Parts: sequence; C-alpha cells; structure tokens
Amino acid sequence: MNKIRIAMLQALLRGSAEERREQIRAMVEQAAGQGIDLVTLPEIWNGPYQQELFPSFAEPRFGPSWQLLSELAAEYGIWLSGGSIAEYGDGKVYNTAYVFDRSGREAARHRKMHLFDIRITGGQHFMESATLTAGDRVTVFNTEFCKMGLCICYDARFPELFRLMVDRGAKLILVPAAFNMTTGPAHWELLFRQRAVDNQVFCVATSPARDMEAGYHAWGHSIVTDPWGRVVMQMEEAEEIRFVELDLDLVDQIRAELPLLAHRRTDVYRLEQLGAK
Repeated sequence: MNKIRIAMLQALLRGSAEERREQIRAMVEQAAGQGIDLVTLPEIWNGPYQQELFPSFAEPRFGPSWQLLSELAAEYGIWLSGGSIAEYGDGKVYNTAYVFDRSGREAARHRKMHLFDIRITGGQHFMESATLTAGDRVTVFNTEFCKMGLCICYDARFPELFRLMVDRGAKLILVPAAFNMTTGPAHWELLFRQRAVDNQVFCVATSPARDMEAGYHAWGHSIVTDPWGRVVMQMEEAEEIRFVELDLDLVDQIRAELPLLAHRRTDVYRLEQLGAK
C-alpha cells in the first residue's frame, strides 16, 4: 500500500519573526522524531495575519524563513509543506507557500491566487488586496508518493483551481489556511469535504491555532478529508501537533469505482488554464 505519514502543526505563534521561526523549529523538531514523511505548517506564520502589517514583515525568497524551512527538511529528511509567509519581490508583496523535499530543495512555490476581500454584515471584514498582489500559477509537484497540489486558504473556495490541479495529476492537495470565526464555523468542514469528494482527492488543510489576543482570530480545526468526502481527522482550536497516516491507494480505488472524472462531458464543456503555466 502507498502510505504517507503526516504531522500537521496547528501552531500558536507570537512575537517577532525571529521568535516565530524558533517556535516553528521547536515544533518541527518535536514532530520529526515520530517517523513521519511530511510536516505541514499554517498560513502566514512569520507575522500577524493583519493586512496592514504584511509589508512590514515580508521577506524575500531565500530569506530567513525560507532558509529555516529548507534546513529543517534536509536535517530531518522529511517533506516540509512550509505553510505560507508574507513574501516580497519585484516591489510587491505576496502570500507565498513553499514545499521542500527531503534534501531541502524547494519543490514547489505557490503565490495565493485569490485574495481574501470580504465584507460580511455583522461578521468579518478583510481586504488582502490592500497590500498583497495575487499570484497566477496552478501549482502541482512530484513526490515519491504521488503528485500533490498546493494552494492557500481562500484559493480553496474556487473549484476551478482544484480541478486544474487534479487535471495535472494531483491526488493530494495541501492547503495552508486561516479561516476566521465567521467563515470557519459556516464553511470550513463543508468546503474541504466538498473539494475532496468533487475531485476524489485527499485534502490536508492546516490552520494556525486560535489566538484571542491577536488581531485576527483563526478558526483552527485543521482538517484532513478523503476522496469519499469523509473527515479523516479534525482538530479543535488549540495549538496541537496531530499525526495522520493516509493510504493514497484509496484515490485510485474510488476513482475506479465511481469514475466521475472519466464521465465528464468534454464534448459539451471544458476547463483550461490560461496565461502562465
């Protein structure tokens, strides 16, 4: 059987970027001694999740957070989905996720494609586009287990992006995410179960822990859903490291038994990627 053992780090991070890096180092070190293949981190861990502050702690590619993640992956011989960080380049700021392979090589980089601009009556108001620039690439990468896709939080609300990743071979989708106290209770579990069952993939969505002293209150509840739409694991809101083992052969089994991807009417409709590849 084609199994992968994952450690999901629902981290509660505070302080300076340097202090946050040390917290991440300690959590990865704790998880890596458990015989795992892949560690996953949450969205925007190198500073507060506040739109007006993103430029103040953004780092360049190959900066200190990138270096830390690369070193940890190589030191422990693990795959490391490094959550996402505020990244600057070409005079712009992005919400960027990285994945590193067992040698510490950058295997994937995804810039959040859909920016979180919402105004909910009596609920959340957030405008990522005030300081962030959107990415424009569909991100899929190879591992010894299977092809995996990578996107960030609000990206997961767009079924077209998930289907494009699946069309490029993804069987597991990694999603560093930080839903809030308005959208989390309403849509978090529903969304990842739906994306999993529509695309017959595993979804692994890793959130920060909820910090009521922070300016942004994350929902937490890091979750794994399987290709049948079942919840394999879901945390609560507190900081936690949770281990989960997935049998990736289940993807092929379910796609063979209920071949919805093969039943698409491409003579009637078609989804294609435009622009950057």
